Amino acid sequence: QVQLVESGGGLVQSGGFLRLSCAVSGIMVSINAMGWYRQAPGAQRELVATITGGGSTNYADSVKGRFAISRDNAKNTLYLQMTNLKPEDTAVYYCNAPYGFQSYDWGQGTQVTVSS
Repeated sequence: QVQLVESGGGLVQSGGFLRLSCAVSGIMVSINAMGWYRQAPGAQRELVATITGGGSTNYADSVKGRFAISRDNAKNTLYLQMTNLKPEDTAVYYCNAPYGFQSYDWGQGTQVTVSS
């Protein structure tokens, strides 16, 4: 059974930074495509960053140049480094497989709040 546990969220000022973590069990992040999603209040869940098994990354236009997805294969953990945060980045952030891949049970997510 795959388990995803997100952490690292918090309250930051506009322009600040955070690093989110997703501890993964049940699959190997080194060979499986993974992604970070976010869901703002009243909005649909949005895929913001992906990393393939081969290590290629892709980003939504809204976060390109500010967010970086990475992984630590030894720790089987996925990361999202977020810089120059904006109030519109406020959301609950989740990790899971990208669209088009087998989805896993969603974790509890981690709240990111950016104040102006």
